[in-house]
Amino acid sequence: MIFGEKKASVFHSRSTEFSLFTIFFFLFSLVSFAQVSTEIDTTTIRIGEQIDYKINVEADSTALVVFPEGQTFMPLEAVEALKIDTTKKESKFFLSRIYKLTQFDSGAYTIPRQKILIDDQPFFTDSLRVVVNTVEVDTTKQKLYDIKPIIEVEKSGSEMWKWIILAVLAIVLVAFLLYWFIWRKKPLTEEEEIALLPPYDRAKLALQKLDENEYLRRDEIKEYYSELTFIIRKYLDEQVYDRALESTTSELINRLNLLKDGNQIPLSKEIIQNLESILQRADLVKFAKSAPDPELAAMDKSTIDKAIDHVKVSLPEPSEEEKLLDQKYKEEQERKKKRRKIWLTIGIALFLLVATFIGFGLKYGFGYVKDTIIGHEGKELLEGNWVESAYGYPPIFIETPQVLKREDVEIPEEYKDKIKSALFKYASKKSGVSIEVSTTAFIMTDEQGQPIEMSEEEKAQDLLNATESLLKKFEDQGATDITVRKDKYTTPNGAEGLYTYGSMNIALNGGSSQPYKYNVFFFRAENVRQQIVLRWRADDHYVEDIIQRIKDSIELVPDEVTEEEKK
Repeated sequence: MIFGEKKASVFHSRSTEFSLFTIFFFLFSLVSFAQVSTEIDTTTIRIGEQIDYKINVEADSTALVVFPEGQTFMPLEAVEALKIDTTKKESKFFLSRIYKLTQFDSGAYTIPRQKILIDDQPFFTDSLRVVVNTVEVDTTKQKLYDIKPIIEVEKSGSEMWKWIILAVLAIVLVAFLLYWFIWRKKPLTEEEEIALLPPYDRAKLALQKLDENEYLRRDEIKEYYSELTFIIRKYLDEQVYDRALESTTSELINRLNLLKDGNQIPLSKEIIQNLESILQRADLVKFAKSAPDPELAAMDKSTIDKAIDHVKVSLPEPSEEEKLLDQKYKEEQERKKKRRKIWLTIGIALFLLVATFIGFGLKYGFGYVKDTIIGHEGKELLEGNWVESAYGYPPIFIETPQVLKREDVEIPEEYKDKIKSALFKYASKKSGVSIEVSTTAFIMTDEQGQPIEMSEEEKAQDLLNATESLLKKFEDQGATDITVRKDKYTTPNGAEGLYTYGSMNIALNGGSSQPYKYNVFFFRAENVRQQIVLRWRADDHYVEDIIQRIKDSIELVPDEVTEEEKK
């Protein structure tokens, strides 16, 4: 009986345990209906090759699923996270996401467990071991070559060539106008050609044209005698008496008689008397309305013609000295004419330059026009071809005047397995602009090799510590009088971080100091800290616009989960 009772008791106890286990399993199955699994296409790769790491989640259609974000796969680097693939399976959803992972150092690495949140309940994947092999090179079949030097690449074409063409066309147009209206040897008009003739030839040609005008045929006696007397007066003015044009008839005849009596001109008394008669007759025609016979007028013209010939014959030939003086006079006139053209050209060019400068200065500002003509690096950077690119991973999207160059970061030997850092930099001493973009990934695991998560308070404190370290670095570099202001910052695409800004003085070589301003942006994601440092001279308004444009372009992948990823 005792044995039977013991047996019954044991059976009852086991039945009870089985019932409790069945009830616990049933209750657990009601709550834990989600399943998480992983797939990997290979566990052995060569340096630089990528692994497709896939996480599969089967959950209820109403469940909120959050996949890993950022560099949670360290020491492997996440190159890309594909979009979540969602399929419906009866009353549940089957979600999967592929991560592209790689490593650029050979060795054996362990992908840490990944945390997936399903309705705020954490699920962890298994850790996986991956071997990264070096690329073997058969030197017997493939030659080895030295690393090629950096090749300078020409900048992409800008719109400057259009302005250069417009400037050249404007200069050519101005030069053509100056040549056409000032320097060009214009064809002489008939009056100019006549003016270049000797006095005798001009007088003879004038008498010929007097007949061609046909004044006598039209009974225009007054006009006829006016031109006839002007011809003889003009000739005498140039050859005999330089006031013949403005003298009255009696004054002119008296002067001719005086010159004859003084043997200064070899004119006969008969020629002087004939000239006096013709001039007096012309005065009567012009002032007393006398109308001599046309035949008499024609005879007077013939008398004047003979008088001109007689004066020419009677005048002595110019000496060689007089000819030389005349040649020098002509050459001096040509030089004066050329100098006038030169000064006129310089005056017009200066006027156009000043007018252009004032016009553009009134429209765009005189300082801007001056900097355009003389050159200003800050202005050139602001108006140049900017580069929009992504730096580091997770990427920092930023637009800069020049491409940021990657620089080596010194990491202590004991931290090389725990910290991965990438630094990109651009600095210009002439313009005073300095741009630094860096990404630091931390491999934080516990004693079991599991990733350590940071709370929001710890992340905020980490950003403050990083800010203090950077300010200390400024001081070590010689910065003084550093003012510090801190604020929260949100990028245009919603990434939040810590914004530190202020001013400082940087010592120069000559012992003086230069005022500078700085902006520092820190962002903290899971296992990653991102940093942007901007420094510039405080006295350059072009650089102020450059910094503002850079700040407006900053974008990061937000540390938030999109609605599509939550499904």
